[in-house]
Amino acid sequence: MGEGTTQHRNDAGIATAIGILAQRFGERLSTAPSMREQHGHTLTWLANQPPDAVVFVRSEDEVRDAVRICADHGAPIIPFGAGTSLEGHLNAPSGGISIDLSALDQIVAVHAEDLDVVVQPGIRRKTLNDQLRDTGLFFPIDPGADATLGGMAATRASGTNAVRYGTMKDNVLALRVVDARGEVVTTSRRARKSSTGYDLTRLYVGSEGTLGIITELTLRLHGLPEAISAGICPFASVAAAAEAVILTIQSGIPVARIELLDEVQVRACNAYSKLTLPETPLLLVEFHGTEAGVAEQAARFGEIAEDLGGGPFTWTTRAEERTRLWTARHDAYWAGLALRPGCTSFSTDVCVPISRLAACIAETKADLEATGLIGPIVGHVGDGNFHVLPLFDPADAAEVAKVKAFVGRVVERALAMEGTASGEHGVGQGKMKYLAAEHGDAAMATMAAIKRALDPQGLFNPGKIVAP
Repeated sequence: MGEGTTQHRNDAGIATAIGILAQRFGERLSTAPSMREQHGHTLTWLANQPPDAVVFVRSEDEVRDAVRICADHGAPIIPFGAGTSLEGHLNAPSGGISIDLSALDQIVAVHAEDLDVVVQPGIRRKTLNDQLRDTGLFFPIDPGADATLGGMAATRASGTNAVRYGTMKDNVLALRVVDARGEVVTTSRRARKSSTGYDLTRLYVGSEGTLGIITELTLRLHGLPEAISAGICPFASVAAAAEAVILTIQSGIPVARIELLDEVQVRACNAYSKLTLPETPLLLVEFHGTEAGVAEQAARFGEIAEDLGGGPFTWTTRAEERTRLWTARHDAYWAGLALRPGCTSFSTDVCVPISRLAACIAETKADLEATGLIGPIVGHVGDGNFHVLPLFDPADAAEVAKVKAFVGRVVERALAMEGTASGEHGVGQGKMKYLAAEHGDAAMATMAAIKRALDPQGLFNPGKIVAP
């Protein structure tokens, strides 16, 4: 299915399911238009396709009950966490029931000696780390938005720390998932490795709610570093900044975060966050380790930057200064929107092998200029991932068409460089049309077979990732 499309609706089955769900959940089922719209897609340009009803669950057993009722009557099921996804994951093109998991927000168990934690899917990442602070441990995946951990697993999220700590697929040890039968599948144990059976954990991580509903996660934790240093380094061009990233990674410097902001994004951040950063392409860099270690890493990075004409590289270990920088980075989306008040954007991302990063970004910037679009670029460039935020007037059909074509070219460019259509936003509705080109017909047929086997009625988040 493509973006904003509508599939066949089972009106009778949906109506019957809503009636039974109302008896089961009472006031925790809502058909109010405003609530339904809130649980459809609310970010970027995809049209909002709200569910027919929203059910607020409070336990795994209630998830099972809701799934069984929907399955008995052929009503589509759309899991909902925090609503921060960007590719239409929450839309209901066939109507159906949104199952809101936000009340399942507790830590089940902390195993500090094993460096893991068991959580419910509705807990948000900032809350989790706030509650872990006294243990000396933290969960490192930071996609920017204060997303739920269930949603982060479902979309295989990553973010600013991925270059050192990996993505959700590297940090989820086990899941509990309610499947299409209303049964609970436990994908693994807490052991750090296993060579038994299929890797069901990795199957569900990134499945975007199309194969089941995550009701519990066991997550890998990491020790809080003794020292953290962070700094900024300006460059004369995006190409030079990207080359510095490549050399830093190839030199084996254990950088924790290395983020690129082009000159357009730096200008936006200065205005929005009241900063005075040099308005040239800029790298934000962070190192984790001992006091001596972070100082050595910063010095080595500074030498690489200087060799490429960058600098001066200024860094600090002061927490308040680091927080100010990273807050501005996380506010980059809102800062970018402020460049054209009254306009909207389509935040898209791609990821390429790091050796192709400089070329991909340079060609994308040239494309923006030739197209006449304003589009800030930011990136988790340590792993070859970057985002572009073209701004446009949604009431201007010609401008909308121009942006859609541009986004298509960004994806095609990444695929031509042996990259992927999305490094972390996921597929949803927005990028389904690129999957065949990226994965090939045989892989798509395999995905469709898995979907049919695990969700034979096609009820879990229909119209996303792959047609059954």
